[in-house]
Amino acid sequence: MISSRRTEAVVAGLAFLVFLVGLALDARTALAGYAVAWFAISAVPIGALAVMFTTYLVRGGWTSDLHVILSSAALTMPVTGLLFIPLLVGEGHIYPWAADPGQLNAFKSVYLNEWFFTLRALTYFVIWTILAVWASRSYANEARMIRTGSIGLIIWTLTASFAGIDWIESFDSGFHSSIFGLLVIDHYLLAGLGFGVFVLAAGGSPRRMSVNAYAGTFLSVLLLWAYMHAMQYIIIWAGNIPSEVAWYLARLENGWGVALWALIILQFIVPFFALLSERVRGSIRALLWLGAATLALRYLEAAILVLPGLDVLNAGLLIDIPAAIFFTGAVWLLAWRHSLERALAELLSGRASASQHV
Repeated sequence: MISSRRTEAVVAGLAFLVFLVGLALDARTALAGYAVAWFAISAVPIGALAVMFTTYLVRGGWTSDLHVILSSAALTMPVTGLLFIPLLVGEGHIYPWAADPGQLNAFKSVYLNEWFFTLRALTYFVIWTILAVWASRSYANEARMIRTGSIGLIIWTLTASFAGIDWIESFDSGFHSSIFGLLVIDHYLLAGLGFGVFVLAAGGSPRRMSVNAYAGTFLSVLLLWAYMHAMQYIIIWAGNIPSEVAWYLARLENGWGVALWALIILQFIVPFFALLSERVRGSIRALLWLGAATLALRYLEAAILVLPGLDVLNAGLLIDIPAAIFFTGAVWLLAWRHSLERALAELLSGRASASQHV
């Protein structure tokens, strides 16, 4: 474990140095690559929080198996917030509304103000951190779990939706979709569930009778994700508003159409038909691959959502994106390992205390 931590720390340090070099050479490209990496890795703790709330309302052996993994991921929220600082500091390089506030209408000039944007980001992370601590402390108390899950899921849905609009939709300041917040929520849910299932399957822990439950839940979330993407496309196609159509056109040009179809095929079509097979639904190995692929595809989806609107397709991304992925990923994994150790220690302590009372 110590060796693993040292490796992650070295990787994080080296990747950060590469990121700093990229930042000095081309700040816009480096920050665009960082945005892709951060949005993908941050989706894990943010999504884990929502999945944990859901498991509090839908009880079962399979939901209990996920608790330590999800709670330890959700409790890394402060570190996830700290990793967002480079984007706040460099927002003038990548957010068009920060680079040229004069292009905004009266409402957007207030809402997309730099200090208000920063204040909202801080508020989201404070709320999510409080919710994560509240949820972790409510575990094993049925009444508190139901109350926490119900209230927490409502608050999370509202804040996650607004965060998606703030952080991702505003890369295209002329674009607006009434369903975009829900689309980002599905991005978070897939990341949180994918991480929980991957870690559980990698440890060989899923109960044989529960593998079908994980597969069924995954299939439900995949259908929701596909539905939201399809609905946004249909609404924009039916409305035929130039500023909204331009958002899709940008994601069909310069090779992005290939990336978009790759996401649709790998994230929905292939797993959808695979999960219709009873053999696949009962396989721990299939569950492991499904979780791993889902996590990897979050980076592809983040790139599709972020990069086309920034017009930064150049060779620098080939270095900046991997550097940002290794830096944010290594730092977050360090935080998660620490959180996991604490969660396991508290769980063992609780069990020991319960056995003494018995």
